[in-house]
Amino acid sequence: MSLRDRDYIISSNGLIFRVLGYSHPPDGYLCDLEYVPSNLYSSNNPRAPRGRSKISHYKLYGDEPFKLINKRFPEYRVYYRPLNAYLPGVPKNRIGEVRLPKDALIRLIDSSKDELLTALEKVLNMILCSSKLNLEDFGVFGSLLLGFYHPNFSDLDFVIYGLKNLKELRDCLAALYKGGFIFNEFEHPSEDLSFKWKFKNYPYKLYIAHQKRKLIYGVYKPLNARPVKVEFEPVKDYGEIANEYSSLRSIVRLGWLKAYATILGDDEAAFMPSVYDVEVEDVVEGFRVDGIKRIVSYVEEYRLQAFKGERVYVEGWLERVESLKELFYQITLTYGPKYYEQTLYSLDLSHSLGF
Repeated sequence: MSLRDRDYIISSNGLIFRVLGYSHPPDGYLCDLEYVPSNLYSSNNPRAPRGRSKISHYKLYGDEPFKLINKRFPEYRVYYRPLNAYLPGVPKNRIGEVRLPKDALIRLIDSSKDELLTALEKVLNMILCSSKLNLEDFGVFGSLLLGFYHPNFSDLDFVIYGLKNLKELRDCLAALYKGGFIFNEFEHPSEDLSFKWKFKNYPYKLYIAHQKRKLIYGVYKPLNARPVKVEFEPVKDYGEIANEYSSLRSIVRLGWLKAYATILGDDEAAFMPSVYDVEVEDVVEGFRVDGIKRIVSYVEEYRLQAFKGERVYVEGWLERVESLKELFYQITLTYGPKYYEQTLYSLDLSHSLGF
């Protein structure tokens, strides 16, 4: 079986990885290290502990997984030939167990209900009754999938499969947000996290505006119960997946680039990595080359960030890509050096807000 984005791998020593994207070498999977057992690692981040009666795992955030793999678990890397580099991931001979979002959702629906699972069922029923979507179009990820969620504190983390289904879901949520019980999380954010904001070239208020229009982040507010955050992360249907790995000869990083561009295509913008077809209008800083074809982002904050026809500002790594068919350039936002200096935002939205 071929794994895809947001499927989970539990390694032979208990590390929990989330599969990252769809382009993988034949002997392993590129992954994000998402949870580490408490007997192997501890974190000072108050958001990190997971477990019910006691802490069983710690969740990693931002560029923590990249740093921890390189420092503590270098055996969990796979060789990515086009980059001529070892990247965080799980070799197939180190896979202990695989868990899939669709299977986990069915298991939760069939289990006895606590406060969180009652909310899960009600949110899904609202969507299924207000759209053309079916139960098999969804899955769950994170602590819900892994079984160490807390019924009184955890969020509802869903997967939505397929581009067509994502459009249907976003239209459905836009309508539901007007009707009560479920609201856009970023319409009136419950807490101001600007003091914790780390991205240097992406203002926090602009981040809030971008998140609001994505529509996939909500809050369910049932009567006489706590509000529950709800998110829907898009994942490709199997029929939409094309593994680029075998067709790529090389990817060479050339240097840092700052540029203005127009989005020509956004069909891949919702997925991981988020891919935007672009026409670069002006290079502010860095190499000036012809043939910059796309922006590729592995940074969660820049998923669904801009839409076809919009102008954007981007800071990231210029890369030269040689495939079996063509030679082109891309701007990549990813883990590693200058992580929090990377940015991608809509100039149309920015100007409308007075930035």
